[in-house]
Amino acid sequence: MRRHRRAKIVATVGPASSSPEMLKTLFAAGVDTFRLNFSHGKHEDHAKVHAAIRQLEKDIKRPIGILMDLQGPKIRVGTIAGGKINVEPGEAIRFVLNGTEGDRSAIPLPHPEIFAAVAPGHDLLIDDGRVRVRVKGLGDDFIDAEVVVGGVISNHKGVNLPGTMLNLSPLTKKDRIDLEFGLSLGVDWVALSFVQKPSDVIEARALIGERAGLMAKIEKPAALERIDDIIQMSDAIMVARGDLGVEIPQEDVPGRQKELVRACRLAVKPVIVATQMLDSMVNAPTPTRAEASDVATAIYDGADAVMLSAESATGKYPREAVETMDRIIKSTERHKMYRSMIEATQPNEDQTPPHAVATAAADLACAIPATSIVAYTSSGTTAARIARKRPALPILAVTPNPATLRRLCLLWGAHGVLSEDVHSYEQMVDHASELAVSEEFAQPGDLVVIVAGIPFAQAGTTNNLRVAAIPR
Repeated sequence: MRRHRRAKIVATVGPASSSPEMLKTLFAAGVDTFRLNFSHGKHEDHAKVHAAIRQLEKDIKRPIGILMDLQGPKIRVGTIAGGKINVEPGEAIRFVLNGTEGDRSAIPLPHPEIFAAVAPGHDLLIDDGRVRVRVKGLGDDFIDAEVVVGGVISNHKGVNLPGTMLNLSPLTKKDRIDLEFGLSLGVDWVALSFVQKPSDVIEARALIGERAGLMAKIEKPAALERIDDIIQMSDAIMVARGDLGVEIPQEDVPGRQKELVRACRLAVKPVIVATQMLDSMVNAPTPTRAEASDVATAIYDGADAVMLSAESATGKYPREAVETMDRIIKSTERHKMYRSMIEATQPNEDQTPPHAVATAAADLACAIPATSIVAYTSSGTTAARIARKRPALPILAVTPNPATLRRLCLLWGAHGVLSEDVHSYEQMVDHASELAVSEEFAQPGDLVVIVAGIPFAQAGTTNNLRVAAIPR
């Protein structure tokens, strides 16, 4: 079973999609990786979904990626007398560190990190930016602010601080418990929320090690300032446009998305574009034209994957949302403008033998023309180097590592196959030819381009390129 598209689909699992039957339906509709959102659900619920996905893998004999998404710190106001207050522009209000129930003169904000980091002139955004206040003065346990954009502040609404670097670990106590549980299940990716700086990624890496791929979610303005370092320290990136769109001007989000996709391609790291891609399909069987265009834009940008959140987790039409995304990707990749736009955003290659070999393989395969590129890859790096070029033909990624195989479910253009190590050059060519035919990427008489690292099974040694004709 193969996908006839290059970009991948990530779908969030929730009440609308957690049954084994619906998971099978969504995979058949086009899902490549399932996301388990640990902001919701109990451990036993996630364990059941994980087991159902792994059983589905066995039944269909194709790899499926599983991404666990950690909740991260949640900054919220406390309890307000009467449940809510309405504030008007220009009004003076006060936040206090201590207190169990307050009013506009003492709104509880039980987060000492905020009081230690905030300064006059900084903004606090409440309830996804529906209410905006500006800090005018502060003490050790209070913040005086002026309302810039009025509205309703109700119990436990979220608070964003776009101009403030908080001395706050991205891993809460809950996250650490969730992380160990997810790793014990055997998830393939861990998405880290609230990343502000490279040291946040280092902290998570120390806990995860090599047990799963580490994905940094870019949702804080501070992360954008150190983005190259964060990308280098991560295994993948998620452009989490929800919180990012709250903390930076909305008009800046599209440009930032393009920058992040390009930076990840340059660094040979998969990148997911996420949040509200087909949001209207939570309640409607078809998307808006703007949403269809949004998905297509991410594909034209060269994103490795696009993601569904509430659409597949709690929406009324999870199957239709996946099918719609699948159709949009296919249509975009077939469009006459797609290839020229992808090539126009081609990043400069590193001047190293592995990158040069991978680039040459992509160029040569398109020039011959071959039907596919067969990449022997232990860690996935060889396949990723080829995928960075975004060649106009599929990549058959052959690996002996089941963990690598599942992580490849996020990589643009990669069709992963689990296979034992090859031990000689002749065996490599014969085996690649057989797989290309059995996986329906080639027929007898076709040409394939084979890329490998020699010595075999040694990660990071992309150094060999071979053109082979499939025996008739």
